[in-house]
Amino acid sequence: MMGGLTGLARSGQRALTSPLPPLAATPAGLAALERLQTWPGEHRIAVGLSGGVDSSLTAALLVDAGWQVEGLTLWLMSGKGACCAEGLVDAAALCDQLGVPHHVVDFRQHFQEQIVQVLVQGYGDGITPLPCSRCNREVKFGPMLRWAAEERGIGRLATGHYARVRPAHQSDNGRPQLLRGRDSHKDQSYFLYDLSPNLLDQLVFPLGELTKPETRLEAEQRGLRTAHKPESQDLCLADHHGSMRAFLDAHLPPKQGQIVLADGTVLGQHDGIQHFTIGQRKGLGVAWREPLHVVRLDAAMNRVVVAPRAEAARDSCTVGAVNWLSIAAPQSPLELEVQVRYRSEPQRALLTPLPATSDDVSGGRPHRCRLEFAEAQFSITPGQAAVFYSGETLLGGGLIQRDHQ
Repeated sequence: MMGGLTGLARSGQRALTSPLPPLAATPAGLAALERLQTWPGEHRIAVGLSGGVDSSLTAALLVDAGWQVEGLTLWLMSGKGACCAEGLVDAAALCDQLGVPHHVVDFRQHFQEQIVQVLVQGYGDGITPLPCSRCNREVKFGPMLRWAAEERGIGRLATGHYARVRPAHQSDNGRPQLLRGRDSHKDQSYFLYDLSPNLLDQLVFPLGELTKPETRLEAEQRGLRTAHKPESQDLCLADHHGSMRAFLDAHLPPKQGQIVLADGTVLGQHDGIQHFTIGQRKGLGVAWREPLHVVRLDAAMNRVVVAPRAEAARDSCTVGAVNWLSIAAPQSPLELEVQVRYRSEPQRALLTPLPATSDDVSGGRPHRCRLEFAEAQFSITPGQAAVFYSGETLLGGGLIQRDHQ
């Protein structure tokens, strides 16, 4: 067992006969099957199953391509929630349909410590954390691979992420590289920036070349029970509690404070800085002669600082806890593209390496940098990730730090 984690909780039984590989519904689906059939190395793999259509098709494609598949679902939260109660049932039924074993691993305590507690502390400190990338690093990929290796003797992991891996022997620098998914509307590479470079060669993303509509068609072709399952919210905690506000209300008590302009002019009151994020315009509850946006969350004074949009843009920021994934850490300034939010467009910037702080080193991410953008950016938010790209290749990324103001 992994330290502090409960191991195998349930195991499905392999069906006596496996389903025959169906014809692909799309050219992209056929190409995905062909890639999987010719994948180098051992074709035994654990598939992370959430109970959604993406992970379901991932498992189905691997089975169709002749891989020896075992489903693996993490139990992260108790009670109602798409990623847990309903998701566990759908994942188990999917494995029964495919005729492969299914394992449920109890990660609830680990998830509480590594995600929920860290998220609550961050919001209380006036930053807007990014739990999904942290969850991928601290809960999902590394821990799942360790469990699969220790408990099942499996050294590879597949998930339903829309991303791609370029193997080391095909890259220009001799190391595996993470690439964007082909579907620009579903590309999830942003949330994978903090994975260990050592893991990339062990990961398989069968949906990387598919679009979401193609995924639905392929799932329908196979008669998967999740083919028409609605999309879940990006954040499982919001799904679980009904909304992000409900999650925060359950963990942070109301704390009334002031909404102010940068010069200290009081415009109104708030019931907790955790309910605001940098760049927010709607729902401020104050009136002014022009639209206002949140530009700073002052945890020490319990104030929300707002300003007109013209005063909200920034042309630079500091990024800490940087993880270099597809390239080695640069030693000199580097021009690249930066994405500061999951849904934002990549922007040109100059990255200059900085000396690491003690926090960076102790956190196992001994790299730090300064970003200078070609054009001033709106909604640069402490706690969110700045992810670095060169075209379709994800180079690395880190967490935006709060500059002293």
